[in-house]
Amino acid sequence: MSDLIVRPGQPDEEGNVLRITPESAGWQYVGFEVYRLKPGQTLERQTEGMEACLVLLSGLADAEAGGSSWSRIGGRMDVFEGTPPYSVYVPEQQSYRITALTDVELAVCLAPGLGGGHPARLIAPEQVGVEPRGYGSMTRRVQNILPEGEAADSLLVVEVFTPAGNWSSYPPHKHDENNLPAESYLEETYYHRVNPGKGFAVQRVYTDDLSLDETLTVRDGQAVLVPRGYHPVSAAPGYDSYYLNVMAGPVRTWKFHNDPAHEWLFPKPKEEA
Repeated sequence: MSDLIVRPGQPDEEGNVLRITPESAGWQYVGFEVYRLKPGQTLERQTEGMEACLVLLSGLADAEAGGSSWSRIGGRMDVFEGTPPYSVYVPEQQSYRITALTDVELAVCLAPGLGGGHPARLIAPEQVGVEPRGYGSMTRRVQNILPEGEAADSLLVVEVFTPAGNWSSYPPHKHDENNLPAESYLEETYYHRVNPGKGFAVQRVYTDDLSLDETLTVRDGQAVLVPRGYHPVSAAPGYDSYYLNVMAGPVRTWKFHNDPAHEWLFPKPKEEA
C-alpha cells in the first residue's frame, strides 16, 4: 500500500477520523484533520503556532473563534450538493470551538502562523469564488475558500468538483521548487470524497525523473499526500469526485509548472468554423 494514501479510521472520542501532521507526512508546513461530530458534540482547540481554516464540509454548527461567534453556520448537508461551504479562519495563538447542531463533517486545515495579525473571521458562501476550469473531459468546478488574495499567513484552501469520467488537476502541474516567480514550493493534501461512496478515483503522483511515480486508487474519505511532483486526478465513470486541497509553503503564492509533455493541451483549441 502506498505511503501517500492516508486512510480514515473510526471516530475517536473527539470525532477525529483522519489526521495528518507535518511530522507524519515527513514535511514542514501542512497539517490536515477531519472530524465527524454528532449533534451536541463540541470540538475545542487552541491553534498555538498554527493558523487554521475550519471548513464545514457538511452539516450545521455554532462556531466561536478569537472572541467572535457565529450561530447556525452551514447549510449543505452533503459535499455533493455543490454549494460553497461556510468556513472559519482562526489565526495562531487563538482558541476555537465548534458545536454540532446536526451530524457534521469538519475539515481542519493547518499551516504555520507567521504573526500576520489577521483576525478570526467567518468565510461565508458568497465570499467563495466559484469558477469553471478546463474544457471537454477536463472540465471541473473550483471553489476558492482561502485563495492568496484573501488574508492569511500560509494557508491556501480550495475545493474541486469533478464530474464522473472527467480529469482534474489536469493537464498535470507541479509546485515543488522554490523558484519564484516561475514556481513556488507548496506541500499539498487532497481529501477525497466519491459519490456514490462505493466508487473510487485515481490519482497519479510523479516527478520528471520518475524517482516518484505512483498511481493510486483512492476511495471515499481517504487523503493523498503530494510532497512533490505532478498530481492529476481522474474521476471514474459513474462516480463524481470531490476533493479539498490544502497547500502551504515558505511563500504564500501558487505558481505552478506544467508537465512539458502535456502542455500542448493548453489553451482550449479554437472551434472550427
